[in-house]
Amino acid sequence: MTTQYYTASSLDGFIATEDDSIEWLDALADVTLTSYPGFIANVGALAMGSATYEWMLRHVLKPATGDAAPWPYTQPTWVFSSRALEPIDGAEIHMVRGDVRPVHATMMQAAAGRNIWIVGGGDLVGQFYDAGLLDEIIVQIGSVTLGRGKPLLPRRIDGAKALRLTSVERLGDGMAELRYDVSHPTAAEVTP
Repeated sequence: MTTQYYTASSLDGFIATEDDSIEWLDALADVTLTSYPGFIANVGALAMGSATYEWMLRHVLKPATGDAAPWPYTQPTWVFSSRALEPIDGAEIHMVRGDVRPVHATMMQAAAGRNIWIVGGGDLVGQFYDAGLLDEIIVQIGSVTLGRGKPLLPRRIDGAKALRLTSVERLGDGMAELRYDVSHPTAAEVTP
């Protein structure tokens, strides 16, 4: 069981535009030709922030358009938010706030040996990293620059001790996938 951050990023390090759009991804790769189908098959629980959840509502479920789609995940999902959000009928969604550590423990039980996917955003992933709970980063880098937007991971993570590149794969002409194992500092390495 690993806790993974699986995402896509622009070449200049942004996962979304300033207004939370990820439409820039559409022209770069067919998701069925990426590692996503195999990845999601091994996921037992998901975590996401409120901006990601609201983006899903607007762009995937589209309840206000009359062309509504169902929640795309069968796995239980924990949404971290400091405000009240509308639940989705028929989906196992838990609205939570605060420290990620106790929620992660609950997610591990629900995942039953399968992986935990931190869908986004970058600040939530940073909280899992800060708590020593992030095991792997899988990022598909797109051949586009956004200039500004929501950063991939708004934390400083220093070099080879913290991140170990385990694979690089070309995904057509528009994407490359990088996989990193995340090392956790020992108690002696943590600076108070």
